[in-house]
Amino acid sequence: MADVTTQAAPAKAKKRPRELAVINQAGCTGCEVCIEFCPVDCMLTVPGPEYDVHKKLVEIDLDICIGCKLCVKYCPWETIEMIPSGEALQVAAEWTERSVLPDAEWIQGSGIEIVEKGPLPLPGSKVEVG
Repeated sequence: MADVTTQAAPAKAKKRPRELAVINQAGCTGCEVCIEFCPVDCMLTVPGPEYDVHKKLVEIDLDICIGCKLCVKYCPWETIEMIPSGEALQVAAEWTERSVLPDAEWIQGSGIEIVEKGPLPLPGSKVEVG
């Protein structure tokens, strides 16, 4: 009888959506309206310039984004665009000023400022003061 070894099937690579949402942080006011509509929680708040807690930016974790377009629809500042998946990582590297995703491949070597503090708490969440 032949030795039959069962092997697990290789994990399938995640299929990227046709388009991904990318935020132009130069126009982002940190209002967080987009975050409320994201069904997969791929949007993160980033401390704004000089870590001012009153000025935040929003960024999208492109590894989680499903391309649903809800953030684009509800952004009151029209600073989020749907970009074809093949171009989205490059566009995000150009439009992102600050990030809390230091391990993301598209950030490596891009010159984006990596913010160690973050993501910031969502509005209304309780924060312990030390």
